[in-house]
Parts: sequence; structure tokens; C-alpha cells
Amino acid sequence: MKADAILFDFDGVILDTEWSIYESIRDVFVDHGHDLPLEEYVQCIGSDFNTWSPETHLEKLTGKSFDWKAISITRNKWIREEIAKLDAMPGVRESLDHFRSRETPSVVVSSSTNDWVSGWLEKLGLLSYFDHIVTREDAPRIKPAPDLYLEAVTRLDLPAQKCLVIEDSLNGMMSAQEAGCPVVAIPNRITSCIDFSGAEYQYPSLVEFLRTH
Repeated sequence: MKADAILFDFDGVILDTEWSIYESIRDVFVDHGHDLPLEEYVQCIGSDFNTWSPETHLEKLTGKSFDWKAISITRNKWIREEIAKLDAMPGVRESLDHFRSRETPSVVVSSSTNDWVSGWLEKLGLLSYFDHIVTREDAPRIKPAPDLYLEAVTRLDLPAQKCLVIEDSLNGMMSAQEAGCPVVAIPNRITSCIDFSGAEYQYPSLVEFLRTH
């Protein structure tokens, strides 16, 4: 598993942003008499609501329309407050130190916005570890399309097969593999229900991954 660069997804790999986001939208479902099973919700993880929309899904379930803009204002405030309490995912800091010591470039490749990714990385004190940050503003399409990983590979000027990707979602895995990059799948409490048998490697956390690298 020798790699010339490590490409990290952000949400759910570096910081557990996904659980608070899920809880907040699930609360809306519960308030209107419905559940939102993880097996359904994970369809949009790693991408956006254009891939699968819980908002559209709830409107179909209830036959109602919702003021999602107003709901999002309340949700986003709560989400940010919850995420602000968190540290990086287990093994993230140790992995970044390890790859820096080996002079292996580290890159973030995310379907989220640059403000979101860079803001949280700066808060965690991790921004300086990354040679590049590639986000939704940097490519025509986000995951599961390969564009973001192709952009990262271009910036690194390396063969895609030498760029090892760490992902927690099926959309992310599909994106990386279509770009030609091997994938380490590291599920979290949101994506543990996904079948990652198509990934080249799979570990329960970055801690275990680091022991092999």
C-alpha cells in the first residue's frame, strides 16, 4: 500500500460533522411523524441533496411543503454548535504527523465548500498539514463524479494510482475509483451500514490504518 500522496475526504474522515447533520434532519422527520433510517440517509453522504434529498423525501411522505430555508437557519446554528465541541477523528492527528515526517503530500478532497472545510481545519489547527484543499468550487461536478479527485491528482502531478484516497462514503469511493485512485474505506457511525467490499482496503479507523502504513 505504498502511496506517493494521501487524499483525505473531510466530512466523516477528518471531523465527525455528519452525525450532527443527520440528527438535525432526522429531528425534523420525527417532528412530522416519520423516521429517517441511516440506510436511506447515507445515499446523500459524500455528495449533496441532488444525489438524494431527505427534504424531498419528507415532502413525499407527508404530502406537505416545508420552508426549508427557515428550517435550515435553525438547523445550521445547532449543527455548528455541536461540531464545535469535537476534536478530529481518532488517528487523524497521528496520521498527518506520520505523513509529514515522510514528506508524503496530504490533500483534502471534499464535496463541501472551501469555507466549511478550511474553517474547521483552521479551528482544529490542521490547516497547515495539507498541501492542497480541493472543494466543490474547484471542479464542475462533486462526488460521485470523479472531477474533484481528478483535480487533486492534476495539482499533485502524480499518477492517480499512486494517490491513496481515504473515504467514508459510497459516493466518495465511486468518485475516487473512477478517477483511478485506490481507496481505503473507513466507515463511521453514519456509514457503517454501507457495503465497502468494493474498496481496495478497509479499516475500522485511521488508528488501525496507520499501524499498517
